[in-house]
Amino acid sequence: MLSLPVVFTIIARLTDSKKVSIMASLQDQLLKAGIIDQKKAKKIKQEKRKQAKQQPKGKAVVNEAREQAKRNLAQKTDRDREINLQHQAEADKKAIRAQISQLISSNQIDRQGGEVSYQFPDGKKIKKIYVTSKLQNQLSKGQIGIAKLDQSYALVPAVVAEKIQQRDERTIVMLNSNTKSEVDDDDPYADYQIPDDLMW
Repeated sequence: MLSLPVVFTIIARLTDSKKVSIMASLQDQLLKAGIIDQKKAKKIKQEKRKQAKQQPKGKAVVNEAREQAKRNLAQKTDRDREINLQHQAEADKKAIRAQISQLISSNQIDRQGGEVSYQFPDGKKIKKIYVTSKLQNQLSKGQIGIAKLDQSYALVPAVVAEKIQQRDERTIVMLNSNTKSEVDDDDPYADYQIPDDLMW
């Protein structure tokens, strides 16, 4: 069997010597050069004809490699899209966290000099901060709220606390509603109102 470079060399010589026309097929050129014989040429033609007959009419030849490449490309595109969505979600979370941090730091109410302890729930734990009596009164009326930033707590006005809650509800650990609660008609203690400044 001749190697491929040898075959091409023979074809080039035949073409250069004008013995073979340029329009002749490769099979004809190989036959004239004596590289393949007539039997082999007939066998190749019969196999080509069988493949053509087995192919359903009107349907193109399916190239498995091309189809696999298309499937791989579609899968890669889907993976890339999912990764981009995850990156975008992480970037959005960071932006929201930065907005919350800026809202708290720019609107934080100073509670220095506070001597009154104010206890509030943070998840399943009861936490305590020291505030002034004026701040304690404002906390109980819902005029200010308590925001958690990292591991510390800050007092912020109710308007700011509501803006923060729109972005992340978990950041505001306490914001009392400033509406009066309705009392049931059957409540025996309805006449005894709980004072706003009650310490517990």
